[in-house]
Amino acid sequence: MLSKALLRLGASAARHPWRAIAAWLIAATLAVLAAVAFGGRTADSMTAPGLDSQRAAELIERAGTGQEGMTAQVVVTPLDDGATFFDHDGARTALTRLQTEVKRLPHVLGTSDPAGALEAGGGTAVRGGLVSADGRIAVVRVQYPDQSRLSADDLDALVELGDRLRAELPLRVEMGGNLFYAFSDPDGGVSELIGLLAAATILFLAFGSLVAAALPIGMAVFGLTVGVATMTVLAGVTDVPAFAPVLGSMVGLGVGIDYALFVLARHREYLARGLDPREAAGRAVATAGRPVVFAGGTVVVSILGLAVANVPFMTVGGVAVSIVVLIMVLASVTLLPAFLGAAGPRLARAGRIGRALQTRKPGRLAPRRDPSAGAAHAAGWRRWIGHVSRHPVPYAVGAAALLLTATLPVLGLRVGLPDDGSLPQSRTERRAYDLVAEGFGPGTNGPLVIAADPAGDAGVLDRLVTTVAADPGIASVAPTQIDRATGIATLVVFPTTSPQDKATTDTIARLRTDVLPKAIGHGPARAHVGGAAASLSDVGRRTSERLPAFVAAVLAMSFLLLMLIFRSVLVPLKAVLLNLLSIGAAYGIMVAVFQWGWGGALIGLEATVPIVSFIPTFLFAILFGLSMDYEVFLLSRVREEYLRTGDNGTAIVEGVSRTARIITSAALIMVAVFLSFAVAEDPSTKMFGLGLATAIFIDATVVRMVLVPATMTLLGRTNWWLPKWLDRMLPRGPVGTDDTDAESTGEASRPRLVDR
Repeated sequence: MLSKALLRLGASAARHPWRAIAAWLIAATLAVLAAVAFGGRTADSMTAPGLDSQRAAELIERAGTGQEGMTAQVVVTPLDDGATFFDHDGARTALTRLQTEVKRLPHVLGTSDPAGALEAGGGTAVRGGLVSADGRIAVVRVQYPDQSRLSADDLDALVELGDRLRAELPLRVEMGGNLFYAFSDPDGGVSELIGLLAAATILFLAFGSLVAAALPIGMAVFGLTVGVATMTVLAGVTDVPAFAPVLGSMVGLGVGIDYALFVLARHREYLARGLDPREAAGRAVATAGRPVVFAGGTVVVSILGLAVANVPFMTVGGVAVSIVVLIMVLASVTLLPAFLGAAGPRLARAGRIGRALQTRKPGRLAPRRDPSAGAAHAAGWRRWIGHVSRHPVPYAVGAAALLLTATLPVLGLRVGLPDDGSLPQSRTERRAYDLVAEGFGPGTNGPLVIAADPAGDAGVLDRLVTTVAADPGIASVAPTQIDRATGIATLVVFPTTSPQDKATTDTIARLRTDVLPKAIGHGPARAHVGGAAASLSDVGRRTSERLPAFVAAVLAMSFLLLMLIFRSVLVPLKAVLLNLLSIGAAYGIMVAVFQWGWGGALIGLEATVPIVSFIPTFLFAILFGLSMDYEVFLLSRVREEYLRTGDNGTAIVEGVSRTARIITSAALIMVAVFLSFAVAEDPSTKMFGLGLATAIFIDATVVRMVLVPATMTLLGRTNWWLPKWLDRMLPRGPVGTDDTDAESTGEASRPRLVDR
């Protein structure tokens, strides 16, 4: 039985706490040393097999024209507002020096030559789109090899050169390009610290003890250290996306502190009953640890389900985040009981400040015989849950209507990728983006690359250039580059709209469905649209197409797992439907904030942006798993009470009220951690933070404290209905039964509602 295994594990760690703590210290040290010796840096590779943009990349790689590699751009303008490049020799000389020094950087294959274009004179066409029409802005495009041959050191070298040249040349120097997107350090650091401080405050208010507040934080820091170090080692083997460490930190801190909170709360209950601290720790792991194991497993399986999308970077990102969650589960059942054993009886009492915060007259409904520390606090929740249970219909209808209303904006959801124009002005990428848009048009920030294989059709390239240039969504077409060995041609084309604009996505679709087929005809030639904007558009479309299959897989898995745990058909069905409501409401709020701009200034959003294409899928996986944390924890307690009393109404009131304070505290911690990331600079990080915080808040309040008791009251004893044939098929040992307590109290009779 899982409970017995956890009992032995927790009791052993509590009896020998310093051994367990030393083992974790050694594990953390080894993980950090491995990360330093073998780890790599995160790198984004927004591609997937079978996409048109991937086929374009494969053709470009065959041609060897250099367009398959990474790029950066250095955007410059004179510091003297009264000068232009045409009449200011000093600025022209400075530009030449800048080009020369950029060419000398490691791994740079070549650069464009705006200085040479200026010397040649002539109009915009002669200057090749490298100098703006008014001569005020010049762009040095830097070509690098394929991403696999680069590292963050190449980005660091370019940034350091820019910092030095700003001090030495009479030029304003800004930088951008996909080299920054691939190798920039993700947001984190400060956000993690803010989240930890907020979590520590909430824990202190919940337990009234500095020791009790410190233990979950300490456990989470241990687990996060091991998890992020392991993720770094993984990055040395494969491409781990840049968002994975940020997301791993968010989810790791949230679930780690939550899981520790669940176990710690049960441990304090056992201490209040007079149990020895080591026995209390073992019993706490055996009871609260079981929901932690199953809930953590649900999170991991949900996230690993991202493989259904068949997008490699999403799969690897999911694996990386899952590693952090697994480590947090392991720490909850090994490291935490060691902390509890080392703390001894000090956790049974609150400090002086804590006693003042927790002093409260017990409510009428608080049972006098219950010695648990949370009895007085549970009284208020009993009154609330009892009130909801007496009026289930209006509360169920009202809460469901509220969530459905919040979900409505999802109908206008548009996926894409926020471009550098959505970054704050403090970032050089944003300033470079604005200069390029000002001098050359917004589409210059997101060029498309058309790769064509003429296959012997001599006239196909001329037709291709003519038809592409005539499209209303294309501003200009750069000169065609042809590889003599393979005959493969590449055309760099500049849309009229910015990379994140919906019109750019429409232009890409039109090029593929109308323009290119018209130019190629029915011959053997073929052409594909690539480039960063096209790749991201393709990834967004694939994730949207695969989302229904992914959602169905996660729902089926969750339903089966909950049916196994609670031996019921209606409880897991209701849980799945309510989780969908809370996630849908979170999606709707994200659309309202990021696409419509409602309240965007509160989180530092400077412009409306589309929802990042892969975020809805990632959020669904994570949120469904996290929602199950609360579902398993709450319903496990309801199930315990039902098996003890056989009365559905009493089980709902007692089970929900006894877990309400812990769930509320856990939700506040998660919301605080996630919101600390919502104020990061990167819009993608903001979306993850706000989406997770909103969903957890809704789930722990409207769903758990209103919809769950209301719907369970309406269903009555049928909550626990299970057909006889299905009961025989399901394996025994559900997590919802408190075997440890039953053995100690002698309660052997456990009612079940099974269809005979």
